[in-house]
Amino acid sequence: MPYVQSALVEVRRIRGKGRGVFARARIPRGAVIERVPVFLVPLREVDRDKPSIIMDHAYLWERGTFAIGMGYASLYNHSYEPNAQVFMTRHTQTFVALRDIRRGEEITFNYNGRPRSRTGVGFRVI
Repeated sequence: MPYVQSALVEVRRIRGKGRGVFARARIPRGAVIERVPVFLVPLREVDRDKPSIIMDHAYLWERGTFAIGMGYASLYNHSYEPNAQVFMTRHTQTFVALRDIRRGEEITFNYNGRPRSRTGVGFRVI
């Protein structure tokens, strides 16, 4: 059963990947898909050598700080051919469509921050 929080997106399970964010309706290029607050965690409060579910969904925000995105932010999957981009400000992430996204299509962004970056992301990309 999908999780739904807005008219634009929902979370679904993906065989072999876990969960992902999908378009519930057509999303035009340039549209804001989701704008979410982030919860900032000082690096000194995290044991990076001990695996944890929370840290599986956290990412380096700025020097000495990890972030956990609220909303669906931590559930978007990586792609080297993304259809969305994320913009970050001090306490917010904004996901924006890079092109028209079809209803039912998975929404992805490049975890490197730049849509065309081919830099490795530290895990096998499916």
